[in-house]
Amino acid sequence: MDVLAYKGKALLSRHNPEKQAERLVLNFPLKANTLYLCPSPLYGYGLSVLLDRFVKETLVESSAILCLEAEEELFKISLPALSAILTEWEEKNNIKAPLLLCPHTSKSEICYFVRSKFGSLNFRRVEVLRLTGGWQVNPGFYREIESALGREIAVDWGNAMTMIRLGRLFSHNFAANISGFYREEGGLAQEVSYDIKHLNYGTSPILVLAAGPSLDASLDKLALLSGGSIPAPDKRPYRIIAVDTSLPLLLERKIIPDLVVILESQHWNLRAFTGAKGHKIDAAIDLSALPASSRVLDGRRFYFFTPWTELEIFSRLSELKLLPESFLPLGSVGLSAVAIALRSGSGNVITCGLDFSFTMDNYHARSSPSQGEMERKQNRFKSLLNLSAAFRNGSFTAFSKEGNAVRSDPALRRYRNLFEQEFSPNARLFDISGSGLDLGIKVYDIDEIYAILNAASPAAIDASCAALAGVPTLEETYRENAGFIAGELNSLKELRGILSGELSPDEQKLKELLLRADYLWAHFPDCAGGRTPPLTDLGFLKRVRMEIEPFLRLWENP
Repeated sequence: MDVLAYKGKALLSRHNPEKQAERLVLNFPLKANTLYLCPSPLYGYGLSVLLDRFVKETLVESSAILCLEAEEELFKISLPALSAILTEWEEKNNIKAPLLLCPHTSKSEICYFVRSKFGSLNFRRVEVLRLTGGWQVNPGFYREIESALGREIAVDWGNAMTMIRLGRLFSHNFAANISGFYREEGGLAQEVSYDIKHLNYGTSPILVLAAGPSLDASLDKLALLSGGSIPAPDKRPYRIIAVDTSLPLLLERKIIPDLVVILESQHWNLRAFTGAKGHKIDAAIDLSALPASSRVLDGRRFYFFTPWTELEIFSRLSELKLLPESFLPLGSVGLSAVAIALRSGSGNVITCGLDFSFTMDNYHARSSPSQGEMERKQNRFKSLLNLSAAFRNGSFTAFSKEGNAVRSDPALRRYRNLFEQEFSPNARLFDISGSGLDLGIKVYDIDEIYAILNAASPAAIDASCAALAGVPTLEETYRENAGFIAGELNSLKELRGILSGELSPDEQKLKELLLRADYLWAHFPDCAGGRTPPLTDLGFLKRVRMEIEPFLRLWENP
């Protein structure tokens, strides 16, 4: 029996709903590389006609249809109806229909389902096609899924562009950092590097400091409440984890963080460590970060790993237990610092300076490298107002947690949305009221935050990060597996020999070596995003040959 209404909402017209759905499909403009979201498909009216249009307009390879149902009772109607439609259509056309009914209702599961079934970089946009009135039962749910899928697609393409621009550098830094674990200086191993999983702050509250414009005011107020200055690490009952770009500002204020998070792979980031040499501050370092950054601070080094793409070398290192703790590639050092703070203890975590917004005269906190450079360049011809950022294409006015007008842009907004998606459900996470955008977590004023930070007893703090006695350093772990780098060198030299004509060509062996050393070519524009290249193409092989020598030097002499 046909369902016409459900929970007080009309689902289908009483007058030939199938023909109405078909008319909608015939008049709906279709595009290539598009994921069509069909909420509450019910009996699948109009979907056969939509699939026929896909064939006629040659969209079967580039676009797809995702049917979604939020209500369990309605899903029970859709499942057999759509199965029958797909079976009949595929038998008639002798091809696989680009249509799926998603069995999930959570955002994360739906996004994973789409990625697993259709892959990444297949779609450029999401469009909603409402063929029934079923979407009216849960309109907010379908809007959220549309936004989540759109963000996933944007992130995939953004990651691919980043891979093209910086993938080679990520791989070079990765090889140099790993090779450095084998290196001995003056005959003595460094023995200062650990897997970040061994970093443990226990129940200590953690203050995460990013370099947004609100950081200055928050630190001023916190220092005032602390008696004029923020205490040294052994005197305060909380931990401070700082992003690298906030370090100059903190040292200028004589604030010593417990940990500095280093994510950046490019050399310009060294500006953040000016004046930091000799300070005994621990560092959390991504394996793809610039190796020189890790050599500035004199504290312990805690390495972590954020995969920037899928590479075969990651699997091999993981099998040998040579990869440190892995974190999601969030793209922002501030977000990574929050993830590390939540991972390194069970206490409350307070964010500060994670603004994702700016003002006319402050894009970052004072004394941060970029803000300091702008101030140094200020003269009668160049204003301190950052008008190029405030009014560039795409920038817009937003409202801060305090209700004041600030500026933001699409990139910052994406990071803010990603923060909310990843962290807002965590009840341990709080934010300080200020000029930044609302992050979707509880916001407290500085007096309440001061009370939260000082709630722990000093005795608990002293015991929370015990000495790492008995914990193997990364140097020790890698020396026990010294054959790894020898294997990489042998593979690259054999690949070089085949490509140079020094060794007899063996097509199967060549393919095996190319797939093993995918870090040589994963950043190529035709390969970025996990796409497999034409392994026998001459142009591709010439480009690979040019990539080998730098990696041989890195594996041999980090």
